Amino acid sequence: MQKNSFSKLSISIKSRGRFNVEKKSNLRSSYQRDRDRIVHSTAFRRLKHKTQVFVNTTGDHYRTRITHSLEVAQIARTLAKYFKLNEDLCETLSLAHDLGHTPFGHAGEEALNDCMREYGGFDHNIQTIRIVTLLENKYYNFKGLNLTFETLDGLIKHNGPVHNLTKFNNILGKNFFKRKINFQNSPSLEAQIASISDDIAYNSHDLEDGLRAQLFKLKDLKNLPVLNLILKRHDRKFKKFSQDLILRQIIRDIINEMVKDIIINTTKNIKRNNVNNINDVYKSKYPIVHFSKKMNLFDTSIKKFLKEKMYLHKSVLQKTSYGKKIIKGLFLKIKKNPKKYININNIKKSDIDRSICDFIAGMTDRFAINLYNKSK
Repeated sequence: MQKNSFSKLSISIKSRGRFNVEKKSNLRSSYQRDRDRIVHSTAFRRLKHKTQVFVNTTGDHYRTRITHSLEVAQIARTLAKYFKLNEDLCETLSLAHDLGHTPFGHAGEEALNDCMREYGGFDHNIQTIRIVTLLENKYYNFKGLNLTFETLDGLIKHNGPVHNLTKFNNILGKNFFKRKINFQNSPSLEAQIASISDDIAYNSHDLEDGLRAQLFKLKDLKNLPVLNLILKRHDRKFKKFSQDLILRQIIRDIINEMVKDIIINTTKNIKRNNVNNINDVYKSKYPIVHFSKKMNLFDTSIKKFLKEKMYLHKSVLQKTSYGKKIIKGLFLKIKKNPKKYININNIKKSDIDRSICDFIAGMTDRFAINLYNKSK
């Protein structure tokens, strides 16, 4: 996409730069380079074996963090293209947003946060920033991936403006960003799109995985707003097609309805709030990219349904409880003799616990399970 085809609401194709100055590429934009650095990172490859909902050893066809991230990127690019925004930045933020996740999903995050309570805690969004600024080590001249300020801003504000910097200061250190990030500004439309695409992807695809795992049935969904109308469209198809094929079509319809709703409602928000340029985006009341009231009710309802029927299902809880046990066990074991597991030669004594945390957070489900069993 050429510069003149971007909307005035878009992040400019010309980046504000990076912390470490690099020679620009003649072949790729700054955001294409960011995306490629994410895709080639060790942390991204490890997402292949990290839990989305079902622990990665459960089955081959359930989603993992990497398939989820790819699905988020696909939805985000569709929305970015419609609004003539910076598609490469949208894709980069979508692919990178879950890099900081622990093994065993949110249960693993809770366990690691408990282990780190006395040392600043743990947050997977901030861990993503640690990975792209400190932990990935692929270049002679700097640590991390040296991503653009625009990409960092979008990752930091995945959940909106940051008004309390306590967690960032505890986990990264004070003034880590050297005043290059305005935490109070609303995120770019590209960041808002990546965030809501995350919602669309995990709502629809967790629903599909839960149905495939037989944790609930299609008939259990008939009381949910929006979804009840989608199900009615397919009632007559059961005589002609397999349930597997019908399910795929229903999930496709859910994504389509949510994407169309975002387009209609976001267009209204832009007009209603007189958002005419990128500065208006930064100063606007977050978010501009948002569901309508009707679709927001569906979003809330499906999250509640999935929590009750899937995330808190006995079979899922058994696996995730085991994951918590593994993470806490590994933390205590490594803390007793850190040099056996990590290189502590250049690490300050006060930073050893955070380094142990980095090591565990970076593990895949399988690696964590195998290391735990070996260290018993």
